[in-house]
Amino acid sequence: MKKGQIFEGIIERVDFPNKGFVHISEEDGYVTVKNGIPGQKVRFVINKFKRGNAEGRLLEVLEQSPLETRKPVCSIFPACGGCMYQTMPYEEQMKMKEGQIRRLMDEAVKGEYVFEGVKASPKEFGYRNKMEFSFGDEYKDGPLSLGLHKKGSTYDVLTAGDCRLVHEDMNKILLCVLEYFRERNVSYYRKMQHSGYLRHLLLRRGDATGEILVNLVTTTQEEHDLTHLVSRLLELKLEGRIVGILHILNDALSDVVKSDETRVLYGQDFFYEKILGLEFKITPFSFFQPNTKGAEVLYETVREYIGDIHELTVFDLFSGTGTISQVLAPVAKQVVGVEIVEEAVEAARENAAHNSISNCKFIAGDVFQALDEIEEKPDVIVLDPPRDGIHPKALPKILNYGVDRIVYISCKMTSLARDLEMMQLAGYRVEKMTAVDQFCETVHVETVVLLSHK
Repeated sequence: MKKGQIFEGIIERVDFPNKGFVHISEEDGYVTVKNGIPGQKVRFVINKFKRGNAEGRLLEVLEQSPLETRKPVCSIFPACGGCMYQTMPYEEQMKMKEGQIRRLMDEAVKGEYVFEGVKASPKEFGYRNKMEFSFGDEYKDGPLSLGLHKKGSTYDVLTAGDCRLVHEDMNKILLCVLEYFRERNVSYYRKMQHSGYLRHLLLRRGDATGEILVNLVTTTQEEHDLTHLVSRLLELKLEGRIVGILHILNDALSDVVKSDETRVLYGQDFFYEKILGLEFKITPFSFFQPNTKGAEVLYETVREYIGDIHELTVFDLFSGTGTISQVLAPVAKQVVGVEIVEEAVEAARENAAHNSISNCKFIAGDVFQALDEIEEKPDVIVLDPPRDGIHPKALPKILNYGVDRIVYISCKMTSLARDLEMMQLAGYRVEKMTAVDQFCETVHVETVVLLSHK
């Protein structure tokens, strides 16, 4: 087998995060091919070959999988990289994710454990409360587009005017903004040349409240009067209600949505969302679970796994805007949240006061350093780290508390598998595990694990 060779074969299974396995021959073994569905016959080219491990790039789907029994629900599938599995019935998607988790965890977990399956999202479509869309063109020198990147491309952008992962209100806003700037022939920011004006459209919509925050992200390289855009947006017939329109200025060279300066064009710079009877104020860059209804299932699972905490102190590490802390606070003695992003901590404090919760304390700082400064000792710990898991220097400090129970929430099961190794060496045992599918049609899933001290 050589780099550049082209093969055909059937994807026998897909491992997280979308690594398909195609058997070539007894001699050559398997090749991993991304972006496929189990059962598809595909054509691919070998693009990496190292130490006997071959990786192929998908060229063409020759035959659909027997699992693909549904028609695509949007106009840019399968070219868009936003959602992979919309042609598979939802039950099959969950079965596939369950298989991915079990293959990883059966190897990572020492001894017996109970796996409680994958819990479905209450909404399969229209569930995302946040979406970042990019300005660009679909092909070189093509008309202005606004939407999501083509699969495997960092440049070509497909207009996502009928995206089914978001509420119809977001699609209407996207098309309104695109039409406005097309009419005026306004330039978009070209990453290689570092020139142009339009960068991103960041939309956030409360699933429970219907409140919408529109954030237009541009450079400062041009000046445009956005008064008429505001008027057009406010004239749209929406199910929800626009509560704020912001102009975010960003001259960073990297393609990251951030703010050098934020100007309020209309209304306010926040919106409210509700989860499990609590109300949360969310700003443009606040972290908040992107699937509100799915987050309720997730947090109810955490409450169930953590058990009786009436007289206990809970540490909520990597606490974000404090949603888990506030969900647990009514049934705990005290909750201490630690989060490195100061804006998130300020939001957590404000939200706790807004919800009349007085037994939550939020600390801004890196978990590794902050644990040395906290006087309280935890009885129970909840971990909800970022995608890369817990830093190997911070994890021993967490484990040294020797608490009876730890609940670990993971959005990347490979990071979880790695962290479980150290946790089990420290005397923790995996009792049970489940997953909550917050990201239907995509490769991602949240895994929840209950560990107890031996």
